[in-house]
Amino acid sequence: MPARKDRFYLAVVLFLLGVLGYLTYVIMSPFLIAIAWSIVLSIVFYPVYAFVARHVKVKAVASLLTVILVIIIIVGPFSYVTISLINELQIMGAKISGNKLGSVNEIVQKLESWPFFEKMRAYPGLQDLLSEDVIVENIRKAGKALIENFSVRITNILGAVFDFIIVLFTTFFLLKDGPGLLSKAKDYMPFSMEQKEKLAGQIKDMIVSTVYGGVIVAILQGLLGGIAYSVIGIEAPVMWGIAMSIMSFVPLVGTFAIWGPTAVYLVVTGDYVHGIGLFLFGVFVISMVDNILKPLIIGSRTKMPTIIILFSVLGGIKFFGMIGLIMGPLITAVFISVIEIFRSVEGGAVVS
Repeated sequence: MPARKDRFYLAVVLFLLGVLGYLTYVIMSPFLIAIAWSIVLSIVFYPVYAFVARHVKVKAVASLLTVILVIIIIVGPFSYVTISLINELQIMGAKISGNKLGSVNEIVQKLESWPFFEKMRAYPGLQDLLSEDVIVENIRKAGKALIENFSVRITNILGAVFDFIIVLFTTFFLLKDGPGLLSKAKDYMPFSMEQKEKLAGQIKDMIVSTVYGGVIVAILQGLLGGIAYSVIGIEAPVMWGIAMSIMSFVPLVGTFAIWGPTAVYLVVTGDYVHGIGLFLFGVFVISMVDNILKPLIIGSRTKMPTIIILFSVLGGIKFFGMIGLIMGPLITAVFISVIEIFRSVEGGAVVS
């Protein structure tokens, strides 16, 4: 009888936990993206908070000063980038809507004269697919859909301001109470103290590798790419710079997916100086930022395999949106760290 009561009690507790957990998720789901951004900002700016807290003994004041610094750093540059991006998208949208894709028509016509292109069109089914009208029309449709979708997201000013306030509010409390929350989380982990410290160290190394290394490199590569596009006269340099920052998180391909085709386009259209110059700048400057700076930041710390980073980035974007660029690798890093701890546990017995 006691065993039956215990099973009934356990079933009731699990049922209540499941129901309450689901309701909590429903309540919190509208703010999950804002919370995710807050976590990222808290991680990125925690060294700043720690420095301020050493001189300002009140945690709330130190957290507030750090949030003010976040506002200054983000709002100024972000406002400029957003306004510039909106203007560039409007110009590109007008060209696409007005069928002013002369440069695209020109490059397609030049490609059609290439022997390889002519051989490809000889295959059944590819003749219509590789025709100038079909290629230009597909580019027009894809560009128009992308611009409309991106413009709707950017111009939703009221929602963006509300989300930004939530992010700042949450970041304030994560900075102030973060160490305490992590300490309480440690108490609930079924590991020994040595294993808890090892887990904390591995997670810290993964965070430095994925967040600090990834964010700093992405910002610098996007900035350098945008400057290069502006110097050589490519339209919408801000948009292409942002695209390079995003692609910087994708392993193997990286920013080459943006500046590589652009260099080829310039060479095909006869602009050999700018095309070759962009290619050399991309190889020896933009790519070198990733090859030199990231190892300096990561050092000998634990880092994830490239293929896992690739899938965590792509999966993170699909599930979380743009914040998934960071949250995907971050969550995967924590998961791998926990798995490593479980592997180190011998005999299956865990003591707390």
